Amino acid sequence: QVQLVESGGGSVQAGGSLRLSCAASGYNVSRNYVGWFRQAPGKEREAVAAINRSGGSTFYGDFVKGRFTISQDNAKNTVYLQMDSLKPEDTAMYYCAAVSFLFAYMWSRPGSYAYWGQGTQVTVSS
Repeated sequence: QVQLVESGGGSVQAGGSLRLSCAASGYNVSRNYVGWFRQAPGKEREAVAAINRSGGSTFYGDFVKGRFTISQDNAKNTVYLQMDSLKPEDTAMYYCAAVSFLFAYMWSRPGSYAYWGQGTQVTVSS
């Protein structure tokens, strides 16, 4: 059974940092795409970042502007999202998602991903 479990969310003040983790079990993501999405109340799910686990290519939403970094640890089958210089508008539930294959231009589409975690809440106060 495939499971993606996010952790690392919490409450921080503006300008602070958090590192989110996405641990996969029952599913080897070493050759797949893993993405991070976020959804704030009343808003659509938004692509944050993604990584091609085999080639190492990374993708970021325009709003990230160098503040976030996606990385991977193959030995732990885990993908991370380091978030720095957090802003109140980054407040949302953050989800990780995985899929065996997708074309790179599809990375930001939630419908492109087959597996989803339950999410971890990030709250940034001003």
